[in-house]
Amino acid sequence: MASFKVGDNAVYPGHGVGVVTAIETKEIFGKKQTFYSIKSLDNGMKIMVPKENVESVGLRAIISKKEANEVFKILRKKNIKIDNQTWNRRYREYMEKIKTGSIYEIAEVLRDLFLLKVDKELSFGERKMLDTARSLLIKELALAKRINEKKVEDEVKDIFGLDQPQAAAEEA
Repeated sequence: MASFKVGDNAVYPGHGVGVVTAIETKEIFGKKQTFYSIKSLDNGMKIMVPKENVESVGLRAIISKKEANEVFKILRKKNIKIDNQTWNRRYREYMEKIKTGSIYEIAEVLRDLFLLKVDKELSFGERKMLDTARSLLIKELALAKRINEKKVEDEVKDIFGLDQPQAAAEEA
């Protein structure tokens, strides 16, 4: 079972990277429980995870530099078969992968959506999911590789052949 200290980074499935801000003991229904208090780096949301539920909710440590390199291998793999099912079926399947909290599953979702985007227009939900997957991935990869998020973002854009100036113009 993963154990965290105050100041540690932790990944909460579906919400991404957060920092453990406190370890608190509270009494709930007459039972004392110890909680990790985690502040999301993405939106500042506070998440309370009972220490005894760490495994069941999927709270985990940041991946290693070696694991980050594996993620980039997944992103570079282009000769894969994209599922031809309807967008809402695909959406549900991808959502399940994101909810696992597995960086590898999230990388597959990002890669598949980028490759799908080349062939057809993504639905609103798929575009939003692409952004979610990208944001979850970039934050954790930047921490794992100890580089800034912009460098990771550029590396991801490079993998998918996205023109940086054009992408910057789209964001503006």
